[in-house]
Amino acid sequence: MSEIRVRFAPSPTGKVHIGNIRAAIYNWLYARHTGGKFLLRVEDTDLERSTPEAIQALLECMEWLGLDYDEPAFYQTKNVDRHMACVEKLIADGRAYKMEKTSRDGKTGEVVMFRMPKEGTLAFDDIVKGHMEKKAEDVPDFAIVRSDGSPIFHLANVVDDIDQRVTHVIRGDDHVENTFKHIELFKALGATPPKYGHLSMIVNAQGKPYSKRDGAAFVGEFRENGYLPEALFNYLLLLGWNPGDEREVLSRQEMIDLFDIEKVHVTAARFDIKKLQWMNGEYIRRAPREQYRQELLSRLGAAGIVPPPDFNLDLLVDQLQIRTKFWNDIPGNCIYFFTEDYPVDEKAVEKRLKKPGVKELLLDLASRFARLEPFTAAAGEAMVKDIAQGQGMGPWVHPIRVAVSGRMEGPGLFEMLELLGRERTVARLERAARSLP
Repeated sequence: MSEIRVRFAPSPTGKVHIGNIRAAIYNWLYARHTGGKFLLRVEDTDLERSTPEAIQALLECMEWLGLDYDEPAFYQTKNVDRHMACVEKLIADGRAYKMEKTSRDGKTGEVVMFRMPKEGTLAFDDIVKGHMEKKAEDVPDFAIVRSDGSPIFHLANVVDDIDQRVTHVIRGDDHVENTFKHIELFKALGATPPKYGHLSMIVNAQGKPYSKRDGAAFVGEFRENGYLPEALFNYLLLLGWNPGDEREVLSRQEMIDLFDIEKVHVTAARFDIKKLQWMNGEYIRRAPREQYRQELLSRLGAAGIVPPPDFNLDLLVDQLQIRTKFWNDIPGNCIYFFTEDYPVDEKAVEKRLKKPGVKELLLDLASRFARLEPFTAAAGEAMVKDIAQGQGMGPWVHPIRVAVSGRMEGPGLFEMLELLGRERTVARLERAARSLP
């Protein structure tokens, strides 16, 4: 087989939709799996939106996700002379013609139309969807040059694919109708069409195309919200493909080794934000311990928090890393270890503390913890188990947690108390008790 060459050909607008970047991921993996080339083509002919800032945002998105390309980026605007030379050839061969056309705004001008076959069947074998065909008479002639003399997407896209020697085009299934047109353009220009594969749409819970109305829809938004690039890459890969077994969290090399474009699903892929959040947490849990430690210190520092020298940072890492879903959550998840000015969940107070007998329970616990030796997680747990006498520790554990942290969830309770230390644990239990009627 000759070298496989695939491309990602976005129109840069400053924001890259997850549907577009998923197509880039599939192209990248297909190239890496087959030992082929992954190319970037910037379709920048929309001069109003394709600003230097928009192009830079696109490139940063790709770099963040690790989508490296094998040849210098190809800019469509630099190939316009070649596009127009192909138009002249099509006109000379009778495959294109000029005509007056009125635009939506009422202006009339001369455009160039491509002449489609009028008889027979148009057909191609889609790598993903299988055999596709329709009657030639159902695909009308279409414009390839605007009245201002600029080439239209259909013509530029095909000519650039020829010039970049693209062998496979993997793109969204909103382009299926275009593919019937593009194959005829390839033939008219004397070139062999590439193989096409059309990816199903990403949809919301209602089965409609996923958009900004459904939440974050652009790669930059996920980055700003604290998602890891590895997690987003992995999750988008699974929207339409799986390794054929129960594995979900995959290394980049596993993805490359296992990916097969012919096993991409035909049905629409439903976006599940909770699944992505879970996957982000999985990647954080699996991150090297030292990486987590550095993120912890960095994010605490940004929040103005510097752990004291005698603080057991190793124990905190043990407790937080397995529970962190987003790097951004770190300060809020542990601020109560470092200050007395921490937020309190009033719903937690209402549910866990404002019950008959809780005030007395907290005071009793404060007295017991004040005498506990040694003041460790294991000793604290053994003490509460002894109090509970086999009845279950819930009636003690839940009030303690809310009283000392202001939250209903967090690290293991007794590890939390060890990190807080005897003095702060006792003081907070007494303070919480005094606040109750």
